[in-house]
Amino acid sequence: MIRKDREITSRDEIESIIKNAFVCRLAMADENGPYIVPLSFGYNDGSLYFHCAKEGRKLDILKKNKRVCFEIDTCHEIVESEKACKWGMKYSSVIGFGNALFIEETELKKRALDIIMRHYSGRSFEFDGKEVNRVILFKVEIESMTGKKR
Repeated sequence: MIRKDREITSRDEIESIIKNAFVCRLAMADENGPYIVPLSFGYNDGSLYFHCAKEGRKLDILKKNKRVCFEIDTCHEIVESEKACKWGMKYSSVIGFGNALFIEETELKKRALDIIMRHYSGRSFEFDGKEVNRVILFKVEIESMTGKKR
């Protein structure tokens, strides 16, 4: 990171950004180049959890290449100035890398859906097998991540 004065080194602070964010941007790559999508997500024990439809470009890519990059940001505020080049943005962000793994077992899929729902609602839910089998669930086991704020 070039701007060490903006680096977040505290794991607790990085996890706080993740827990307070509403969107995770997931980046993947295939032979056609990079592809990035904004997704709802959950976070638990060093992994991000996602759900999606049973078909699409994202799944096609992840089946071929499980390596991903993710970006999460919060606390946005525009900093105005009289001079254009003095404008700026306050923010907190996390960028990380990991591997996407599909979740196949029904009970693990229910747990993953609950992690996602708890992220947004703060409470747990019950899921039946039919609901769970309508979607694909996967997690990203995070290998590394860095935080930045201004």
